[in-house]
Amino acid sequence: MPERRDRPRWRRRVSTTLALIRSNPTGRLALRVIIGVLGALVVAVGILLIPLPGPGWLIVIAGLGIWAVEFHWAKRLLTFTRRHVHGWANWVKRQSLAVRFVLGAVGIVFVGAVALISIKLSLDIDVIAQVLRYFATH
Repeated sequence: MPERRDRPRWRRRVSTTLALIRSNPTGRLALRVIIGVLGALVVAVGILLIPLPGPGWLIVIAGLGIWAVEFHWAKRLLTFTRRHVHGWANWVKRQSLAVRFVLGAVGIVFVGAVALISIKLSLDIDVIAQVLRYFATH
């Protein structure tokens, strides 16, 4: 039990509040419904943002964290995701500067391509054609 005392005060308070809510059958059901709906909304927003440059995957993982408060399957999936993200980050840290530079460049090219494709498909604006047209006329 010493690790429970090391937790910040706000986490102890949240745990106590959740335990109090779960002690009542109606509260337990209401908590599951609220957590389920809130997590679904956050995951849905994250999924909508995945093709755009920005924190789409991070928002999906945040929604998974919300679900993990109440659902065991989400907690297992979140643990799996954290383990693999930390493994990837540690692998990248062990690589040479040149490999990290190449990985960063590939990441930037990928995000740029996704952004250009997203703009083309969602707004019907061909950015590359616009840029080439600009250079051809100026």
